[in-house]
Amino acid sequence: MARRPIIAGNWKMNLDHLEAIGLVQRLVYHLEPRDYEATEIVVVPPFTSLRSIQTLIQGDRLDIGLGAQQCSEEESGAFTGEVSPAMLSRLDVGYVLCGHSERRTLFGETDELVNRKVRAVFAHGMLPILCVGESAEQRDAGEAEAIVTGQVLACLEEVSAEQAASMVIAYEPVWAIGTGRTATSGDADGMCATVRSVVAGRYEQSVADRLRVQYGGSVKPGNAAELLRQPDIDGALVGGASLDADDFAVICRYHRTR
Repeated sequence: MARRPIIAGNWKMNLDHLEAIGLVQRLVYHLEPRDYEATEIVVVPPFTSLRSIQTLIQGDRLDIGLGAQQCSEEESGAFTGEVSPAMLSRLDVGYVLCGHSERRTLFGETDELVNRKVRAVFAHGMLPILCVGESAEQRDAGEAEAIVTGQVLACLEEVSAEQAASMVIAYEPVWAIGTGRTATSGDADGMCATVRSVVAGRYEQSVADRLRVQYGGSVKPGNAAELLRQPDIDGALVGGASLDADDFAVICRYHRTR
């Protein structure tokens, strides 16, 4: 089954709103209609830039999706510093990262909490990009597949088959995020296939066939085409390289080299 690849640029805690606008403007300068037709392109700026990027996308009628880096699992209330999914939905955010390894490691987010966020994102008409992945220690101990399987299953609790088919799961080995190390294309594709197999077992094969599975972890212009031509990798969640319009555009145009 043909799945439209999705390339998402996670800017993390970088760029103010003016720098964010400039980056998107430079990015679209490099892209052509055939790039948008071949690949869904999403930018994921900090909260402070969401409104500015939303206005730019709508005002210039750009064919670029808008994502948020995370959200609260709560609707509203006395949660100082948090941003609710309802607030993001009003800004026409289409995707929300859930369970990124930095949220899990630095902020103590558990699979149970990530699952609540996944369900909150769906409840407000947005799609989660669920991040899963093992640490270097877990991989070295031969536990990578078990860890990723457990994360996928736990985070899909009370998620319907139709919802699961519409979401994105990003396999991001923790040891490859921001380190310059990258999983081999074979290893990355193998784990993305495992994710798809887990989803097929949890629901049915038709759900897994529709699900898009990204790879993330030091994706760069030099390795993107090799990674993204693998059969079970349906796109990339890009970190550092997405902060450079030239580099990110090369990754978004990888289909031209296939």
